[in-house]
Amino acid sequence: MNKRKLSFWEIWNMSFGFLGIQFGFALQGGFMSRIFQTLGAGKEEIPLLWIAAPLTGLIVQPIIGYLSDRTWSVKWGRRKPYFLIGAVLSSLALFFVPHSPVLWGAAGFLWILDASINISMEPFRALVADKLPESQRSYGFVVQTLIIGIGTWVASNLPWFISKLGVSDSAALGVVPMSVKIAFAIGAFVFLLSILYTVFTTSEYPPEDMEEFEKERSKKNQFIPDILNNIGNMPMTMKKLGIIQFFSWFAFFTMWSMANPALTEHVFKTPAPEEINFNMDSAEDKQAFDIANTAFQKSSNAVGSYMGVYGLSSMAFALLLVLYTSRKRINRKYVHMISLILGGIGFMMMKFILSPEYLAISFILIGISWGSILSMPYAMLSSSVDPKKMGVIMGIFNMFIVIPQIIAALGGVNFISGLFGNEAINAMTVAGISLILAGLSNFLITNKNAISYQSEDNS
Repeated sequence: MNKRKLSFWEIWNMSFGFLGIQFGFALQGGFMSRIFQTLGAGKEEIPLLWIAAPLTGLIVQPIIGYLSDRTWSVKWGRRKPYFLIGAVLSSLALFFVPHSPVLWGAAGFLWILDASINISMEPFRALVADKLPESQRSYGFVVQTLIIGIGTWVASNLPWFISKLGVSDSAALGVVPMSVKIAFAIGAFVFLLSILYTVFTTSEYPPEDMEEFEKERSKKNQFIPDILNNIGNMPMTMKKLGIIQFFSWFAFFTMWSMANPALTEHVFKTPAPEEINFNMDSAEDKQAFDIANTAFQKSSNAVGSYMGVYGLSSMAFALLLVLYTSRKRINRKYVHMISLILGGIGFMMMKFILSPEYLAISFILIGISWGSILSMPYAMLSSSVDPKKMGVIMGIFNMFIVIPQIIAALGGVNFISGLFGNEAINAMTVAGISLILAGLSNFLITNKNAISYQSEDNS
């Protein structure tokens, strides 16, 4: 099918739903560990509590990709039904997460939240490849990254901003502060609204060969054989990208799960108070706990705000790429390599930061790598696979995102960071090493179409 080139605003409209998706991910990534710590989790328990997120991605994304490839409605299209279902479920989960009364409840809501976000997210990746000609793929994924950057920055700053408006950061033992609850409620609203905007402003192309499409859709019990067949026959470029993705997502999972305990402890000097160290029947100890807990909650707001800097940085980086890729080709391989190495340096700097304001420098560098992670691998992949299988391929590609996170959650982060010592900040050093390894792994990519789309087939 000869697809027409789309204008910036058409690409913006089709990608706008990612604003809400990123609100969900940023609130989850920036504040779930804080919620876990507030409900009594020790810092060594946090990675395992996060395991719900990658496990749901491993299960949900290939299924949704497979189903969306075989969906077509004249009214709703192919990918949009899944946007809507995921948006409704995600919004409900976002609202209820900070109201969890116990630790296992928060872990359960994280499971529901991540599954719901994944239902919406995977079809968005496929939609860019569905709608855009090859020559606009990098441009399309970069516009998507620009919107993701906006969402990351705004959502990461919500608890801090709400606190500045006078909403309390103080709360009783085991209760999440009101500032966080309001932030998650706003996130739920934005998630649903932004998805609806994309649904009502974007049309989709019908299948090229409707007869062949209906024949494929009518086949029964083909899901597992098709998934296994696509895994067994994935292109070599996809496998090589998988290595890059492994180290990249190990690094970012480490940040999402451990940045709050690491930075509140190492940089802000306000670790989460543990109930065992206080006699809550003593008025003096209870007051001491309240003071320590309020300090931890406020420094957690600040950590979230600084994490928002990587969203702002990725947005600026994506904007530069938008301006460049709208007119010229880029070497995706070297852009991605340099970006990841810069992010690795940003993580490794944290060990030596003793004053909070310098965290902005680290997160600016991390944002450059994040902007690249959200665009370059998908642009390289989409130029290397069968467009008829774009949904299921994008879903399978997600394995290279979730498997490293599962390994990290099951002890990888604790074991490797433990080799450097017991301080939580060592987890950020591990993230830095992992991201530099991801950058160097780009030397494996040799497919010319993946590196920079060519008019002829070089696969």
